Amino acid sequence: MSLLLLLWCGVAVAEPDRRHDEHSYAEPTRVRTKDLALELKVDFAAKRLAGTATLVVEWLDPAAQQLVLDTRDLQITRVDASSDGQTWKRVKFAVGKRDRIVGSKLTIEAARATQVRVSYRTSPMASGLQWMSAKLTANGKQPFLFSQSQAIHARSWIPLQDTPGVRFTYSARIRTPKTVVALMSADNDPAVVRDGDFSFRMTEPVPSYLLALAVGDLAFKPISPRSGVWAEPSVLERAVYEFGDIEKMIVVVEGLYGPYRWGRYDLLILPASFPYGGMENPRLSFMTPTVLVGDRSLVGILAHELAHSWSGNLVTNASWKDLWLNEGVTTYVENRVIEAVYGRELAEIENVLTQRSLLEKLKTSPPARQRLRAVATPGLGPDDLSDVAYDKGQWFLQALEVRFGRATFDAFLRKWFERNAFTSVTTDDFVASLRSDLFPKKPGAITDAELTAWLDGEGIPKTAPVAASARLRAVDDIRMRWLAGTAKLEPATLAPWSTQERVHFLEELPETLPEAQLVELDRALALTGTKNGELAQRWYPLTIRSGYRLTRPAIIAFVERVGRRKLIMPIYRALVATPEGLAFAKRTFARVRTNYHPMTIASVQEVLVEASRPRKKRLEKD
Repeated sequence: MSLLLLLWCGVAVAEPDRRHDEHSYAEPTRVRTKDLALELKVDFAAKRLAGTATLVVEWLDPAAQQLVLDTRDLQITRVDASSDGQTWKRVKFAVGKRDRIVGSKLTIEAARATQVRVSYRTSPMASGLQWMSAKLTANGKQPFLFSQSQAIHARSWIPLQDTPGVRFTYSARIRTPKTVVALMSADNDPAVVRDGDFSFRMTEPVPSYLLALAVGDLAFKPISPRSGVWAEPSVLERAVYEFGDIEKMIVVVEGLYGPYRWGRYDLLILPASFPYGGMENPRLSFMTPTVLVGDRSLVGILAHELAHSWSGNLVTNASWKDLWLNEGVTTYVENRVIEAVYGRELAEIENVLTQRSLLEKLKTSPPARQRLRAVATPGLGPDDLSDVAYDKGQWFLQALEVRFGRATFDAFLRKWFERNAFTSVTTDDFVASLRSDLFPKKPGAITDAELTAWLDGEGIPKTAPVAASARLRAVDDIRMRWLAGTAKLEPATLAPWSTQERVHFLEELPETLPEAQLVELDRALALTGTKNGELAQRWYPLTIRSGYRLTRPAIIAFVERVGRRKLIMPIYRALVATPEGLAFAKRTFARVRTNYHPMTIASVQEVLVEASRPRKKRLEKD
């Protein structure tokens, strides 16, 4: 019985090799993809991609005869194989039973051919694609398509070895209506012509989750010779202003951790339905428009996606069990960029907010999901991983920085990126590098017990450095005096507060407030109807829990406009806590669900279904 099957059956299995990926059917130790060539036609009417995926493969096991690929809801029409790229022969294939997490196994009788061409069509409900009608876009003129491949959604629009442990180069020819522009995580031309025929090439090897495609009414404006912004024309100028510090950020990371190795670094501003804040697709980070608030207060997301060009894109976790190697390292680098570009004070504020948020999450996180060196969990996919990988990973690296000194730790991290460039790694690889390249610089600076506590323990080690901020202490003082009734919230006094200070004020409030205080708070910070999603995702749940119904129209408008899961899921979770709120949530979701990405639809549905179950059954499940 395979390890994958054992996990699905709920049997605990020792994991000797952390490179093994439980969320892929592929067998990369037997046969491995080296290159991918796509020929796809975009059909907005049918909501399908159709064409071929040609894989160049290397056979590593002399006994292997089959190529195994990952798919999800793809219609495979035929498979051809070739050993010279000239003569092709139709070969047999079989599509296995669909698993709700990993999709369907595609087994191809490739007979050790060096090239395999799969002809296929995607499903209109592909989990990694969102098809948007023109009316749902910013301009309202042309339809829009974008992909989201991370973590294991590339298999819903391409048959391939969908695991971060396999890296390959790729090329693509994408045919579209002549009214739109196609872009990919590859060599996009800023002077592109809308002729309906677009070609791309990615010469650096990437894992499958970094494959990305977007098609829409898009225009480009440069920020520096090597970077700029793609967006719908009506959004472009706002985005160029908001992300104007992009070149400064690139220079900072290059100074710390080595040259940017991907050529251009451009941004694509997606419609507000994008389920994430950003996605680090090489050469073209996908970004949410919800950070375009006009004061550059939320550009930490830009620092984060840029940092992925080193941690994640350049050096990648070999399986999703070691997600912290992508996200924790990136979050650490992000904070270093914020400090260098915007000052230490803001970086300290961000650290305090991150640490406090993590400690709250850990109170309700299952013990197994509090580890950095995670183990496979039966019944869970990589999309179910928590933010622990991001924030605990960052805290761990900050602890190493404190123990060994910033200069020494920076040199170690730079060497890590250089030595492992364009490879996939594990936590065990990182530990080996710590022992060979960092620990000898200051023997005894960290004990084996402390290292184990960070990687394999629950919670946060007691020796962890704790962040502090004088500005947030001042916010705390105002909040406590206001709650005690000894101070008023005056708009003029609070006006200078940054988004981060406002977020902190809201996060530290009680679960509910009386109506008079909600009215005062709303007047002071202008919260109802705010375009700042970081404030909205905290304000609206507070009003819901407090029974303050005057914000309901604004809530409907917000969840109708925004599909970013981080911002809307707290609102839905607060609503479903009461029968009346659950009914309101169901009505609202029924109206707005067509605006959402498939991942967002699935997340909201899960919350609604769980809340609709009889209370006794919910308790039994818990």
